[in-house]
Amino acid sequence: MAFLRFPLLFIYDASMKRDMELCRALLIAHESGEKPPELEMASLDEIGYAYVLLKDAGFIEAHFIEGNSVLPAAIVNCRLTWEGHDFLDASRDSKLWKKAKEKIIDSGVSWTVSILTEWLKKEARLHLLGSGQDGQ
Repeated sequence: MAFLRFPLLFIYDASMKRDMELCRALLIAHESGEKPPELEMASLDEIGYAYVLLKDAGFIEAHFIEGNSVLPAAIVNCRLTWEGHDFLDASRDSKLWKKAKEKIIDSGVSWTVSILTEWLKKEARLHLLGSGQDGQ
């Protein structure tokens, strides 16, 4: 039974759930240089995991300094990518973000970050151009 010799890497104390509210707050914080109130309630592990997901999604570029767990001990040279700015611009309006949370994130239906981003962009386009008028 050779497989028993490998470490059990799946055992971890922190929650590994994607928190889009926290991800959005981190992007806002990086762009504005100010700490949004949403970050006050998040643990360091939750923030670290959100950074990992933001990098995975291509929303940030950053260097992670490894720690004793699966999460980074520190994050350095972090910047928003073009995709990160696009997501932030599409989700900036609080009314639109609330609508996205209701219709997509909290709907109970499976979704991906690309679906969420495309939905936000579509809604922003409709808001800018008018519904169904193709900008006319």
